[in-house]
Amino acid sequence: MPTLSEDLRFRGVISQVTDEQLFARMDGGDRLTLYSGFDPSSSSLHIGNLLQLVTLRRFQLAGHRPIALAGGGTGLIGDPGGKAGERVLLTEAQLDENVAGIVPQLGRFIDLSDGLVLDNSAWLSSLSVIEFLRDVGKHFTVNQMVAKESVRARFERPDQGISYTEFSYMLLQAYDFFRLHADHGCELQVGGSDQWGNVTIGVELIRKLAGAHAFAMTTPLVTKADGTKFGKTESGTVWLAPERTTPFRLYQFLLQSDDAVAGTYLRYFTFLCHEEIEALDKETAERPERRAAQRALAREVCALVHGEEETLRAERASVALFGEEIASLDEPTFLDVIDDAPSSRVARDAIARGDMSLVDAMAATGLLSSRGEARRVIAQGGAYVNNRRVDDADRVLGVADLLHGRYVVLRRGRRDVHVLAAE
Repeated sequence: MPTLSEDLRFRGVISQVTDEQLFARMDGGDRLTLYSGFDPSSSSLHIGNLLQLVTLRRFQLAGHRPIALAGGGTGLIGDPGGKAGERVLLTEAQLDENVAGIVPQLGRFIDLSDGLVLDNSAWLSSLSVIEFLRDVGKHFTVNQMVAKESVRARFERPDQGISYTEFSYMLLQAYDFFRLHADHGCELQVGGSDQWGNVTIGVELIRKLAGAHAFAMTTPLVTKADGTKFGKTESGTVWLAPERTTPFRLYQFLLQSDDAVAGTYLRYFTFLCHEEIEALDKETAERPERRAAQRALAREVCALVHGEEETLRAERASVALFGEEIASLDEPTFLDVIDDAPSSRVARDAIARGDMSLVDAMAATGLLSSRGEARRVIAQGGAYVNNRRVDDADRVLGVADLLHGRYVVLRRGRRDVHVLAAE
């Protein structure tokens, strides 16, 4: 079995560390308490947070004690990192709602019989300005703070600048680390690589206030195949809350991962062993059409986030998307499956009277360019009604074709789908 540090290196999880002695602490007999913070700027975490969550779990499985920290206090300020302009400040009511949403998600990844889920508002909400400036601000120069990337980037944009509020964020995060060190013996903070400036400030504050040695480690930012960052403000956010991104949609998102990132995601997000991942790498390189890495990725992550039962439902729905099983799906799952498909309305009476031929429907929806082409494709077996192949060019749509009494799924070839909704 690989050691924890060997496993993290294999998975490409380690971006920076403040001190290489950390690896000996990871792999030695001494137990390490570590934490990672999560920004409650929304009521759900997203897939960009998944690497930190899984990393905390890896440490716990290796015998260490993780703390997942919700930013109920720092969320009132907002981290300037990665932002070109000032954040819109949340109200306390909004923040309370968001914290209530993410805390159960944090608890899914940590064994709470040993690990902790905390909220930094417990100490920050009662911290006075005078106390903060004397006990924390006194230990850092403005020169140090301006040199940090999250601040410097904003200084270099005179059209935006940075408020004193966001400028002070890194000191609040440093104070979090100090309080967790003082209250729970926390020695390690883990964050994304864009947090390097903030986490190193925390290490320094512990040294100055407690005379103790602490560590910081960053992980790579999770990016898409085109190099853009996952985040709440990016288009197409993939949430961990099932009411915002259903298990089926999470499964489909991962199943459609580009070959270029599938191996990376397998390392980041799953607990598959090294040999299994390397075998999937090889199979994907040799037979990319099988999408073996993507299927394993979708299955493992969906189960981790939503559980085995929901994953099985997502797998069945995924198969049904292009199979005859689509007719057996319950209506909510069916609607989820077809949600991204192009659709159009059709008069229910026309179907009831048998006035709509498959040829007309295929041409009217744009699946085929003309009635003539539609006849030809149908005769050649390239047309499907509710994923059943049709080769009769005189086929007429009828009430029996309506799934859940309303929908007809038309398909041309393997992938071109259109949904008719009868009204």
